[in-house]
Amino acid sequence: MLKQELEDGQASLADPHFRSDVLTGLAASPRAIPARWFYDRRGSELFEEITELPEYYPTRTETALLESIAGDLGDLAAPNAAVVEFGSGSSVKTPRLLRAIEPAAYVPIDISGEFLRHSAAQLSQAFPGLPVYPVEADFLRPVPLPEQVTTLPKLGFFPGSTIGNMNAWHAVDLLRAMREWLGEGARLLIGMDRVKSPEILVPAYDDAAGVTAAFNLNLLTRINRELDGTIPVDAFRHRAIWNTDYARIEMHLEAQRNVDFTVDGRPFTMAAGETIHTENSHKYGPNGARQLLRSGGWTPIEQWTDEKDWFALILCEAQPLRRAP
Repeated sequence: MLKQELEDGQASLADPHFRSDVLTGLAASPRAIPARWFYDRRGSELFEEITELPEYYPTRTETALLESIAGDLGDLAAPNAAVVEFGSGSSVKTPRLLRAIEPAAYVPIDISGEFLRHSAAQLSQAFPGLPVYPVEADFLRPVPLPEQVTTLPKLGFFPGSTIGNMNAWHAVDLLRAMREWLGEGARLLIGMDRVKSPEILVPAYDDAAGVTAAFNLNLLTRINRELDGTIPVDAFRHRAIWNTDYARIEMHLEAQRNVDFTVDGRPFTMAAGETIHTENSHKYGPNGARQLLRSGGWTPIEQWTDEKDWFALILCEAQPLRRAP
């Protein structure tokens, strides 16, 4: 009885947006759950492991790129700016940016509160004179910035090609929201992954050690824990495929047998071979990247890529808001 009461209490405390997205996504055809729900504490830890895998080129490529352009960033960022990082995670790339521009404040925003607080504390120790104001929030929804940075110029930092996890219209909506949150005169440094051979892309999302598979399957474990689910996790396998038509990697959870389960008391049935679509990672060429950013209210003013042209960092300036006549 006590165990059931504890489980019921935990389910009632679950994020209502998580519950809604999961229940809606499992009932849809095809089934899909937004990728942002990967990032409970265990999911965040697994993603950090992914970034260190030999197959996963984006993190090390972007990190090296940040190192190589540090001098340029120091010249191009506004003085005394507040750096606002969207989806900060472990903030592993952030010190390179902070050393380059010496900002007046740092605002990390992340959906995983425990992970965010730990990372912010580590960064505060590394930069003892820098005010750090962590914000636990889902940046896909309105994010109020701390009042301490209201009057400071803003430099948004959106590394890791996270923008590629969104369909184009959602990406444009997010970019427009960032434009509004950061304000007039703001700049944005954003990472975008380039289109390249599937022989390079697919292993980056389906590594030999199975870490990405564990990351994907952890979503089901989270659903079971937070939404009183009965999903048989061992009945599913991770799949990563390259979709040429949409220039994206897709991650799926595929049922290996017919399964019946409940989530939050609601029954679901999946046939063998049916999948839950859990993530997209869109890749962009130079023209596509510029078009996306301009549609989202940002004008690209500088761009850097690695020697293989696998990854790009783009510095943008906020377009002036159009006033109604």
